[in-house]
Amino acid sequence: MRTLVAICAMSLLPMMSSLALAGKYNPVLKIGAAAPEWSGLEGIDGKQHALKDLADKDVVVVAFLCNSCEYAVDCEERLIALAKRFAEDGGRAALVAINPNQIEADSLEAMQERAKRQGFNFLYVHDGPEQSVTKSYGATYTPEFIVLDKNRQVVYLGTLDDSPDGKNVTKKYVEDAVAAALAGKKPETAETPAVGCAVRKVRVRRTKDD
Repeated sequence: MRTLVAICAMSLLPMMSSLALAGKYNPVLKIGAAAPEWSGLEGIDGKQHALKDLADKDVVVVAFLCNSCEYAVDCEERLIALAKRFAEDGGRAALVAINPNQIEADSLEAMQERAKRQGFNFLYVHDGPEQSVTKSYGATYTPEFIVLDKNRQVVYLGTLDDSPDGKNVTKKYVEDAVAAALAGKKPETAETPAVGCAVRKVRVRRTKDD
């Protein structure tokens, strides 16, 4: 009986370990966690980008965005305004948007076209075919936001603000988290549930050997 209990306990360890890493709403990251590194992501500027390229920034906002979700589209103007504010405030903070989807509407070419048409003033990159960056950040929706402080630790996880369509905004969660991080403080609200479209997960075909 003791052996059976021990076996059951050992089988639960990986699951418990995984849950310990998760936040209130994020299945992978929690507040205070170190930001997963990423590199080699293709941007709309034709270059490859990495998180370490932003080493001179005191705060980095990672936004999982796409072209094909109306919720993501609805926040574009607010993101443009936010990036403009970052630049006007001395450029200590940066916004980078990562498109996790692999469908045609979210291809790099489509991203380039939309960014040009909408006047994006922030970095817009595409995750790889395995969606490894999206998975490492536990992003499950577009849009979804992670704010990183100077030490590249997570200080905020969740939605942009309290208005998915941008109307009647009363709480600017991401903006407040950035301001707090720049001041060396913790944001009043550190976690909120993301609101948007589910990330279009790439299906992995099984082989006969699986």
